Amino acid sequence: MQHTTHNRDTKQAILHAARMIISRKGFASAGLNEILAEAGVPKGSFYHYFKSKDMLGVEVLETYFDSYLSLLDEMFQTPAMTGRERLMLYWKKWCDTQKNTPTTGKCLTVKLGAEVSDMSEPMRRVLIHGTTSVVDKITQAIEYAIIDGSVKIAEEPKKTAEMLYKMWLGSTLMVKITRDNQALIDAYVTTERVLSTKN
Repeated sequence: MQHTTHNRDTKQAILHAARMIISRKGFASAGLNEILAEAGVPKGSFYHYFKSKDMLGVEVLETYFDSYLSLLDEMFQTPAMTGRERLMLYWKKWCDTQKNTPTTGKCLTVKLGAEVSDMSEPMRRVLIHGTTSVVDKITQAIEYAIIDGSVKIAEEPKKTAEMLYKMWLGSTLMVKITRDNQALIDAYVTTERVLSTKN
């Protein structure tokens, strides 16, 4: 039992180190030796925990999305707030974490989406599943906001959720390119307008 716990802790240490380094440098530039050194794991033991660097990337993305979806559940169930207030809290937090400042909370979907989708089919599938799940959570939050009367929208909830999520991903990419936060500010203003309180 102790050995199993040690293996699990060691694997988690590798995943955590990999996520931090990949968030900074991208997937291709993140070396296995660097990841293992950061995790404090002997160089020769990587393949005891992962079949390949590709499979490490898959698990990094899976744990990222699991954590992200849990945060969404928590945020979209914030008590004493309307559905619209919960949605705008989500977009506000997106602004705060993805603006052009050093942070460990940068969006891995934006960081890795273009890079790994052409090089790793398993990682691309995780990105598809993860982003679809995020859109589903946003759709549910919009549906709740419509029911409680805090939001009126012109499109179907799922179409609106897809449009907003794609806009925010694109805006976050533009912040990376321009090193200017205006794209996120514009996305927030547009989102406020789309999630209208009036007919």
